[in-house]
Amino acid sequence: MLHLQFIQSAKRSGSKLAFIDRSTGRDVAYKQALIGSLLLAKKFRGYGERYIGILLPNSAGCGLAIVAAQMAGAIPVMINYSTGAQANSLFAQEKCGFKTIITSRNLLKKLECPELDGMVFLEDLMAGFNTGQKLLAALQASLPAPLLKALVHRGKPEDTAVIMFTSGSEKAPKAVELTHKGILSNVEGIVERFQITSDDVMLSVLPAFHVFGFTVTLWLPLCLGQSIITYANPLEFKNVARIIRDDKPTLVVGTPYFLLGFLRPSESGDFASIRYLIAGADKTPDALREAYREKHNLDIIEGYGATETSPVIAANPPEANRPGSVGTALKGVEIRIIDLVSGADLPIGQEGKVMVRGDMVMKGYLGDVEETSLRIEDGWYETGDMGVLDKDGYLWHRGRLKRFVKVGGEMVSLVQVESELEKVLPSEIECCAVEIPDSKKGANIVVALTGEVDRKELQNLLAKRLPAVAMPRQYLVFAELPKMGSGKIDFRGTTDLVRQHFEM
Repeated sequence: MLHLQFIQSAKRSGSKLAFIDRSTGRDVAYKQALIGSLLLAKKFRGYGERYIGILLPNSAGCGLAIVAAQMAGAIPVMINYSTGAQANSLFAQEKCGFKTIITSRNLLKKLECPELDGMVFLEDLMAGFNTGQKLLAALQASLPAPLLKALVHRGKPEDTAVIMFTSGSEKAPKAVELTHKGILSNVEGIVERFQITSDDVMLSVLPAFHVFGFTVTLWLPLCLGQSIITYANPLEFKNVARIIRDDKPTLVVGTPYFLLGFLRPSESGDFASIRYLIAGADKTPDALREAYREKHNLDIIEGYGATETSPVIAANPPEANRPGSVGTALKGVEIRIIDLVSGADLPIGQEGKVMVRGDMVMKGYLGDVEETSLRIEDGWYETGDMGVLDKDGYLWHRGRLKRFVKVGGEMVSLVQVESELEKVLPSEIECCAVEIPDSKKGANIVVALTGEVDRKELQNLLAKRLPAVAMPRQYLVFAELPKMGSGKIDFRGTTDLVRQHFEM
């Protein structure tokens, strides 16, 4: 169980800092974190709910609320505030059937979100504990680990540890049930792949409602007893670059969009402390790799995963990094490539649908047996991605199956179109290729851009890189493209934006 692992780490680490919270300026030692989580757990038990919503920015308080919910025997439901705090809170309450949402006044004020029924403010909870309650929690925290573990919820490894919502970039979000066993197996696989130790220092800027942040930058360091440097807003690139320079984390994890943002305000030498710079959740552009090598002599190590797989499926071995691939399967993970039509296993080097199996696969989608059965069969999870395995077991991700379109009778990858565009566009311009229905050809490819370009020159450059059937029909320029909380371009939102343009 995750919270039992935290107790073990806290007892072992004592006065070592668990959280270096750069949003609040507070440092929290492991022994303080243990006391705080015990106090909150007692409060949470009093709510008597199976699920408890967590609507908090990346911070020490968020981490402790998650631990406390699990100690209390409740399942934290991580609410995405970046795409609409009010709507997502109401959606989560209805989907999971709970009332209580742990949040903060400062966050609601920043988001301009009204206070909803069931919201409880973390700052009020922490300020409301009396001396007697604090002394009791401190006494409990001083007990030997086996006795202390007996005072909190025990459960089984197969129990649901958290509810995470899918990004909703292609359809309405689904409530994913991840287990304690699944998240811990993922932690163990990542630790083994990168030889991470308790001496490493983790930079945690990914929001905890994103599974990448929940597992990799929260639970991995808590299980190992690492210090975690937290900062609430990864979009404040200059501040994050300064934190990396001043606080010297050894592990920096992010999406390509965030890593690009951190790079721009940094100076040579600022990132000298970083042992591993790890990217996931989206394809890493070659230009970004080259920029980090040139400015900081750092190689970006790319991985691959999904919300439903806790999340990491594969990652490049640091000693044998193959840029462009997403690496080899983590320990305990199996990968198959199957034919789209027959479902038969495909030979090495042949492109097909990516299937994965391992302890990290979700229990299922909450309240959706049909969708769960469509995605999991005999333990194999259908990722919905296309890919190729090479002879050495490296996976080469080709994009989402739903991002392949039929143009003139041929299948075209929108991800490939974007990949080739990124090689010829200025680095500051973002792009997203979408499908517009066409009665004659089946579909046309239209590209949304965030800056003006010489379209004739761009088409000439692309014609040397793409087959004629994959050439974009039109380019539309927008001030910005919709984004997910992870910094990824919201494909669904961008498609709507483009289609609205044609309906005008």
